[in-house]
Amino acid sequence: MAIFSYRAASTDGAVAEGVIEAADEKAAVERIKNSGVILLKITTQGEAPPKKTLFTKSSGEALLTLTTELSILLAAGLPLDRSLNILSQISEGTEIKGIIKAILKSIREGSSFSEALQKHPKTFPRIYVNIVKAGETGGVLDVVLDKLNEFLETSKELKEHVISSMIYPVILLATGGMSILILLTFMLPKFSKIFSELGASLPLSTQILLAFSNAIRTYWWFLLLSAVIGVIAFKKYLNTDAGRYKFDSLKLRIMGDVIRKLETARFCRTLGTLLKSGVPMLQALNNAKDVVNNQVLASAIASVSRGVKEGKGITFPLTEAGVLPPLALSMIQVGEETGQLDNMLITVASTYEKNLKTAIKRFISLLEPAMILVMGLIIGFIVLSMLMGIFTISEVPF
Repeated sequence: MAIFSYRAASTDGAVAEGVIEAADEKAAVERIKNSGVILLKITTQGEAPPKKTLFTKSSGEALLTLTTELSILLAAGLPLDRSLNILSQISEGTEIKGIIKAILKSIREGSSFSEALQKHPKTFPRIYVNIVKAGETGGVLDVVLDKLNEFLETSKELKEHVISSMIYPVILLATGGMSILILLTFMLPKFSKIFSELGASLPLSTQILLAFSNAIRTYWWFLLLSAVIGVIAFKKYLNTDAGRYKFDSLKLRIMGDVIRKLETARFCRTLGTLLKSGVPMLQALNNAKDVVNNQVLASAIASVSRGVKEGKGITFPLTEAGVLPPLALSMIQVGEETGQLDNMLITVASTYEKNLKTAIKRFISLLEPAMILVMGLIIGFIVLSMLMGIFTISEVPF
């Protein structure tokens, strides 16, 4: 038998914490639910508490937690205002707690839930607000929040997979860069003194390397300032429509397979979730287009709305746009013909999320040796240039 700690809410809005002994977590959950309370959280007693760090929970994680708990409370039959009041008491983050209280205040003043969410655009994206609005209109807010919860969980899992896949290449780049910097600024100056004292005629590669090393040590402040100015200028250029479009075109040429699968999964899951939640097709398309980060693909998808308005359906305009892969288009066509477009879009998203993980692994498997090769060539050039200089010294008569 194991002991579990839990947090639950009663139907009158009171929050309680306690412990329960059961054979496993499933049995503990059943016993807690049968006692007439709404289970919010359960953990095995004795588990190490989450480590406190200097960093607060990200807005994405806080939104997912809020959506999950609110969905549970509404599904149990609690009114929206009482559910929000409970969440304002149990939320851990000061910021999210203040936002929940502000939303509750707006609702009590006569605003709808979606209107209250709209006042906090940094926390609740437009797609989130639109799905909630569709749930309010159809009277199925609890069902819609459950779909939103699935959507946020899937998006979070995909994002974490991409980030975790990039950890090793980033570490490799950082350590390789530091090694090269140490060689140029610490090791080479020692050889430079020896070469200058002996007055030997050095090979061209050694002279270039020593000149570059001296420039870094002498004008490091200018190089650093130039780098900062360059980054700021590049960011400003990316903020322009033309700059963002050209940069996205470049990314599409370099890693087109990964980006297309990522954007296909993101677009299809968003559109499918919106349609399942009762959002009209044109509004759903506009919102789904906004989640596509690559401007080249987003501008192509924008033309799909015109085709839908003209009565062409969605498959033909998407095919003309040339954005989605052939398999995705075939699946969408089947969904449209069978009247199961929303379910098929979710299926397409799940398929490409799995394919994306494979594509990322393949891309990383090519990126890692390429980075190692480049770093090896740079370090090899430095070492070879210094050896050539040393061999030249050995030929100088004493």
